[in-house]
Amino acid sequence: MFETLIKKDIELLIYLNNLGTTQWDGFWLFITDKFSAIPLYILLLYGLFQKFGIKKTLAILFFIVILIGITDQTSNLFKYGFERLRPCYNESVKDLIRLVKASCGGKFSYFSAHAANSMAIAVFFSLLLKSLSKYWALLLIFWAILVAYSRIYVGVHFPLDVVTGMFFGATYATVIYFLMMAVLKKIKI
Repeated sequence: MFETLIKKDIELLIYLNNLGTTQWDGFWLFITDKFSAIPLYILLLYGLFQKFGIKKTLAILFFIVILIGITDQTSNLFKYGFERLRPCYNESVKDLIRLVKASCGGKFSYFSAHAANSMAIAVFFSLLLKSLSKYWALLLIFWAILVAYSRIYVGVHFPLDVVTGMFFGATYATVIYFLMMAVLKKIKI
């Protein structure tokens, strides 16, 4: 069963990755670049400050740092625990995909920290700002899915890597959000 899952994962990567064209490469390279989200982060930070003020915003930022730290380190733990080669290092796959990114990244791929971190931010802020507008949640989740897919498009992750990353990101975001709300209520911030 596990071998079948891996085989289907490879087939899906090859299919999805080869849907790409040179006309879209620049767009997906922009989406996959971690620095391209800085304007979004600034906007979210501004929204926090406007809704909660400086004191509560600083407390929330503390929990966001914890969230990203846990999500990122879990990804590293899995990568070095499973040691699944990235598609661009996998001899049976690398010649069947388009490697759009100039650098392949680290040697191991399972699971995607990009997918996990973007989904963690999306879910956390969706929960946090849900009273402002339901459209924020839709926009943030859509952005996280784009980031996750970009990892497949540029050829550095398998679909299972990004789905697992999205799952962990969403799960950790939900847990940290409710933990934060309980702590902030207890200390009356």
